[in-house]
Amino acid sequence: MRLDWITSNADQILELTLAHLWLTLLPTVIGLVLAIPLGYFAFHNRRLYPLIVGGTSLFYTIPSLALFILLPKVLGTKVLDPLNIVVALVIYTIALLVRVVADGLASVSHDVVYAAQGVGYTRAQIFFKIQLPIAVPAILSGLRVVVVSNISIVTMAAVIGIAQLGSLFTMGFTRRLFVPIIIGLVTCLLLALVLDRLLVMLGKIMTPWSQKGAL
Repeated sequence: MRLDWITSNADQILELTLAHLWLTLLPTVIGLVLAIPLGYFAFHNRRLYPLIVGGTSLFYTIPSLALFILLPKVLGTKVLDPLNIVVALVIYTIALLVRVVADGLASVSHDVVYAAQGVGYTRAQIFFKIQLPIAVPAILSGLRVVVVSNISIVTMAAVIGIAQLGSLFTMGFTRRLFVPIIIGLVTCLLLALVLDRLLVMLGKIMTPWSQKGAL
């Protein structure tokens, strides 16, 4: 591997890495915030569960490149606007997490909920103090899948000219250079590993009662 290419392009690699990280984390957080109430609604309305979960899951079947191209026409944005990527990944995040949230809430023991109702907890208190904390391991497991998936999908945005680590792939292809492609692959892999480990640590902090290594 040509180390001189890496050193001479270190600033660009760092810039692309930060852009990739931002384009991954922002839609993931927004998607999680939106998926929690949707999953809660699906959990409490079992008749609508198939419609809500099935309907949102269908969004994940849309090819990412097609969505990147269609969204500018829907949102009225420019093709190179990063907002298109953010919105697309929010849609994919919701598609993956709504089922996870609903099923995670459903896994909470009814006896625990009944006990909370018996001591006077409101529905909101039961959700935030009991159901959601107990469902955290399941939600974080789904979130780990989402983060890795989003890191991969973001690279596709390079095809339409959005700068991030996928740009190293197109650069290597057009210039017939092997090094940028390897650097892009390795950096994406490292991002996925680091973010996954951070989510595992977050899960342990948020669920101190759980057994060590449960995630």
